[in-house]
Amino acid sequence: MPPTFWSFKRALGFIGKKASSPPLGLLTVAAMLPSDWPVRLVDTTVRKLTEKHLAWADCAFISGMVVQRESARAVIARCNDAGVKVVAGGPLFTSEYESFEGVDHFVLNEAEVTLPRFLSDLERGCAERLYTSTEFADIRKSPAPRWDLVELNRYASMSVQYSRGCPYDCEFCNVTTLFGHKWRTKTTEQVIAELDGLYTLGWRRGIFFVDDNLIGNRRALKEDLLPALIAWQKGKGIPLQTQLSIDLADDEPLTRMMVEAGFRTVFVGIETPDEESLAECNKRQNKGRNLVDDVKRLQRAGLEVQGGFIVGFDHDSPSIFQRQIEFIQRSGIVTAMVGLLQAPPGTRLNERLRREDRLLERGSGDNVDGTTNIVPVMNLQLLREGYERILNTIYSPKHYYKRVRTFLREYRAPAIRDSLTARQILAFFRSVYRLGIVGRERLQYWKLLLWTVFRGPSDFRWRSRSRFTGTTSGRPASGTSCHRSSQWDALPLDDTGHARRSLRIVRRKLTANCLCGVSPLVPGGFEPPSTG
Repeated sequence: MPPTFWSFKRALGFIGKKASSPPLGLLTVAAMLPSDWPVRLVDTTVRKLTEKHLAWADCAFISGMVVQRESARAVIARCNDAGVKVVAGGPLFTSEYESFEGVDHFVLNEAEVTLPRFLSDLERGCAERLYTSTEFADIRKSPAPRWDLVELNRYASMSVQYSRGCPYDCEFCNVTTLFGHKWRTKTTEQVIAELDGLYTLGWRRGIFFVDDNLIGNRRALKEDLLPALIAWQKGKGIPLQTQLSIDLADDEPLTRMMVEAGFRTVFVGIETPDEESLAECNKRQNKGRNLVDDVKRLQRAGLEVQGGFIVGFDHDSPSIFQRQIEFIQRSGIVTAMVGLLQAPPGTRLNERLRREDRLLERGSGDNVDGTTNIVPVMNLQLLREGYERILNTIYSPKHYYKRVRTFLREYRAPAIRDSLTARQILAFFRSVYRLGIVGRERLQYWKLLLWTVFRGPSDFRWRSRSRFTGTTSGRPASGTSCHRSSQWDALPLDDTGHARRSLRIVRRKLTANCLCGVSPLVPGGFEPPSTG
């Protein structure tokens, strides 16, 4: 797995984990296979694929995201050398299966539709090389993931999926290409059963709802899922996070219910403060709004807002770089993912730029590696330099820690208790050593810590002091969940002034799981890429 914004390669070291979350798609498909098939999961983000694994398997079924293109090729080559048949599916292969040699069978699109056909043909000895479908699955029939195949202690969080599809139609987004506009959901009973399965296995840490837009059907959330989650959370206090659109800020009752249900962090596609660029990409849900006020409204409700930002729209002028910096700083969005505009296959942007002869080679799949597969209107060198300036500014220690304070001034911690774990204490002392003693940013680190203890919001002052005294009883105890988690996920570990190094310090987790797992499984598209 190459280091990306989503891999948390550096931040995971603070909490002693190998990966952010396991491959949800492979685990779900494992539950769809015949019960008499022996199944093993090899997630190559947490362990190496060995010769013993290949000798054991009759066939290796792989899945991956576009960013894992080269590692997928390497795995396929090893399987070919070992004489192991290869079956492939998931977003990478659905979008560019023609470029992969050495794959015996492609099972593409949604597995609920294409996997049964493949399994039936395989049993009859007439399996074809390619299985595709334009039909969207009824995910009310999806089984619970095979959590029993996972080494839970290797991961920072777990993932569940409630819905697929998105009601919006952003030009650069391929979610609707893969999953359609209609918001399809599992039943609430399915979701609770998946959560119960994790809890029964001993999972007590965070869970990520990987939906591309959880609030696609607000009525269903208010009347069905959220009341069930609120009831499930009693006595548990499991922190949740998800992705959704900024118009959640318009619905105070829904926001309150989400916080009560345990949601602590939401990733929102802000994209740009420029109205013309928002209109260009059809981000209509963001137009005509005071986006900074919207973000702060969610923060005051008890949600940490993480944001996705894009530069390189046709309407972007050279002023966009400073405007993005100012927006991110004023909003207090601590974890800001900023990328150059990309045109994934199947998107309306890809089709438009193809007509205009402005498409380059395939995109890298990495949101923040400083590359793009389009010919921008702005001079490309100017665009890259401006992009580097954004990253080098917002993730410099001075600006980063200032943004943390801006967030803490707005944030109102939910009045739900949580417990202080040994792992969190160890993570704190690791941060003290790496950032407060060894790191170049140590001055800013100690200024923030002391500000939090003596001048920050009351809940955060109390929580910070409790970190030193070891007490957690008698006061609301969830106040620093974002402070101790997301802050460290994006903490500036370098200050070299070079964009490529800056990219390494911005890495964070979200929906797209660690997907280049290898096992006798075949995913069919359960791993939606995060679109912001």
